Amino acid sequence: MSKQKLELTWIGKDKRPKLEPRILLEDPEKSYHAKHRVTENDIFDNRLIFGDNLLALKALEAEFAGKVKCVFIDPPYNTGSAFTHYDDGLEHSIWLGLMRDRLEIIRRLLSEDGSLWITIDDAEGHYLKVMCDEIFGRVNFLGTVTWQKTTSVHNNAVFFSSATDMLLAYSKELSEFKMGRVPRSERNAGDYSNSDNDPRGAWASSPLHVSLTSGQRGKQYAQTGKSSGLFAIISPHGEEIWPPKGRCWGYSPESIQRFEKDKLLWWGKDGRNQPRLKRFLDANKEGVVPITLWLSEEVGHNQEAKAENAGLLSEQPELFSTPKPERLLKRVLEIATNPNDLVLDSFAGSGTTGAVAQKMGRRWIMVELGEHCHTHIIPRLKKVIDGEDPGGISKAVNWQGGGGFRYYRLAPTLIVNDRWGNPVINPEYNAAMLAEALAKLEGFSYAPSEVHWWQHGHSSERDFIYVTTQNLSAEQLQALSDEVGGEQSLLVCCAAFHGVTAARAAERWPNLTLKKIPKMVLARCEWGHDDYSLNVANLPMAQPSPPPPLPEGEGGSPPSPRPSPARGRGRKATSGTADLFGDGEEA
Repeated sequence: MSKQKLELTWIGKDKRPKLEPRILLEDPEKSYHAKHRVTENDIFDNRLIFGDNLLALKALEAEFAGKVKCVFIDPPYNTGSAFTHYDDGLEHSIWLGLMRDRLEIIRRLLSEDGSLWITIDDAEGHYLKVMCDEIFGRVNFLGTVTWQKTTSVHNNAVFFSSATDMLLAYSKELSEFKMGRVPRSERNAGDYSNSDNDPRGAWASSPLHVSLTSGQRGKQYAQTGKSSGLFAIISPHGEEIWPPKGRCWGYSPESIQRFEKDKLLWWGKDGRNQPRLKRFLDANKEGVVPITLWLSEEVGHNQEAKAENAGLLSEQPELFSTPKPERLLKRVLEIATNPNDLVLDSFAGSGTTGAVAQKMGRRWIMVELGEHCHTHIIPRLKKVIDGEDPGGISKAVNWQGGGGFRYYRLAPTLIVNDRWGNPVINPEYNAAMLAEALAKLEGFSYAPSEVHWWQHGHSSERDFIYVTTQNLSAEQLQALSDEVGGEQSLLVCCAAFHGVTAARAAERWPNLTLKKIPKMVLARCEWGHDDYSLNVANLPMAQPSPPPPLPEGEGGSPPSPRPSPARGRGRKATSGTADLFGDGEEA
């Protein structure tokens, strides 16, 4: 029987945007750095990007593909509360498509040992899980964490009062990913004691036996009736001890002999119990394996996060109904990253990910489209950097401030139409912006040379790109070819070249490749599309239900069709209007 690949389908799944890989422009006035170093490990080159997060992810791809260790995102939950007047099936499909487009780029950004963590609720969580299986592969699914987001009961709930969210976790490549440990709690430490006064200190014990019938071991036993784990161990009293029924020893005879030699077997106070393996507290200082239930007392809840924001930005209005607490992000970064690793959050919301990463010595990139990027995130990060944020995880990590970030915005679209409708280079682009944009579009690293005026970027040690808005003559092209030399190659992007045909140019100057702008890029992608967020105000209205049939013999005129909604660019989710892909921490 052939294996069939299960896929999630939805309306419009086959439609993918042809994204323009924009360049990023730094605004030094909004970038911020500490006035002095606090430690030698301060990180200054973090990035806060203002703009549509799908375009921003595409803008990051060329430079950061394979370099991001951990992605944490808190996307809009698509609960339906903002969709009372809209076709839920259409809205659901658009949400899935927009998530798919972002997750595909996120996967390319992740390093081979990297991981993705997504907070979601059960309105879309199960669909999202299947879609992530498709994109990342089911084998790379790490697990679903259940996070207690609130400790209160909502008595106005129709059925269940929701107290938890999901946290879906995926690795980029399971064989490369290494899960970290979480700090041992007081409850965990209470599992250790020293009933036999072992000089090595407190210890806990675990069984030596495992299931005989599960996994590969069980498959082998079912086929052969034999198992390498079925043998007797001699107790301190000289008795043969076999594993319990349905179980087998989880270690080889050689390993068990080594345990006996090292006095790591515990047979109970009278020496007649099943043997257990001693594990010493001092040997397990790195912590414990994470479990899939994260209680609010350990990692915080929504109300705690609101209090954190209110304490930092008391002068700003509350925008986030379900922000994520710093302790939750700390838990994720503890088990998914190490100091100096790169963390990405493309739904920045109130900026929690960047604040926690800064305090934990991780590099970070955040993306946000909403104006709260300026009114909330930047003021919050400034206080973190200045050491004026005593809340959140600051005391737990002994945060004293330091480091900084650089603020970027997405460049405008490269191609616009002139007043006659002809596509032209956007007049907002200067020479440097144009060179960087075309280098990115052609797959070159933008790196202007201080020595060679014609080197604006490179794809290898011998392959370069040169961008100019001039019309180049045959004489100029000859001089350029002479400078490049026979050991190197150059892509020349110019407005036009004259005095020679393209075919003749290729024969005459084999080290040059000539392309005309903007013609060379017109079909590459969608130009002029600045917002790929889901704005509910722009969704088609649901078709009205047909009226009930009139009793026989009665007449009546058919109802007039429902008018289409006005198209607008509304923000926040109120009264059925939401920009779902602008804010990260609003559900």
